Amino acid sequence: QLTATGTALATLATPLVEGIDALSGLAARAEREAPVSVAATYDIIPHVLLQAVKAFQSAYPHVPVRIRSGHRDDALRMVRDREVDMGVVPGPERAQDLDFQGLFRYERVLITPLGHPLLQKPLESLAELVQYPLILMERRTYTRSMLEEEFQRRGLTYEVIMELDSMDMIKRYVALGMGISVGPRLAIEPEDLKELGVVDLGHLLPVDQAGVITLPGRTLSAPARSFIATLREALASGALRGVALTGPRVDTPSAS
Repeated sequence: QLTATGTALATLATPLVEGIDALSGLAARAEREAPVSVAATYDIIPHVLLQAVKAFQSAYPHVPVRIRSGHRDDALRMVRDREVDMGVVPGPERAQDLDFQGLFRYERVLITPLGHPLLQKPLESLAELVQYPLILMERRTYTRSMLEEEFQRRGLTYEVIMELDSMDMIKRYVALGMGISVGPRLAIEPEDLKELGVVDLGHLLPVDQAGVITLPGRTLSAPARSFIATLREALASGALRGVALTGPRVDTPSAS
């Protein structure tokens, strides 16, 4: 039988021993349910990322997903500063302090109202676009920067009559006939073709690769790794409209 001292010691030690026994289980549960934090650009969040998050929440309902939005360089900074686990961004990243995993092709399309003159014959040059007022995403966005560089490199004069922070709003103003736009193919939904003409620009503008940015040597949690796997699976299954893993896709624009 325990002495009085032994009984007192057992009373103190038993919760500690039980806590140590439960520690591995608690750690495993914490690992399984660790939040996933993602930074992405304004065009990727409402299209590619939205569908991936839906699939991930269905498979892992107890894992919180935290999303930060910004321009491409904002997402890179958040990854570098360890504010997020990963970034999902357009365009390959070759900086030595970041890892880039390519996921899908990032293509651009011309967006016009139905019946627009640019829909009547194949486009042969960017000079045809600058004849019309442009409605574009705000400065520093990836496609806007690339498009203006191409215009300037060719010595083309262009007019931007409206700057917006949403491709969905841009599509609505284009449909009103206020101008034309150039945006990522992933922003085009099937129902948009009822009001808009969409023309592939892969022969006039670079086709980039979008993907996931992470820090080299940083160990991602199991949920973070699962999120990347879910994103890949959604892309491979074709669940994400407007993006392609391989060769470029050409849409036939609707016109009336």
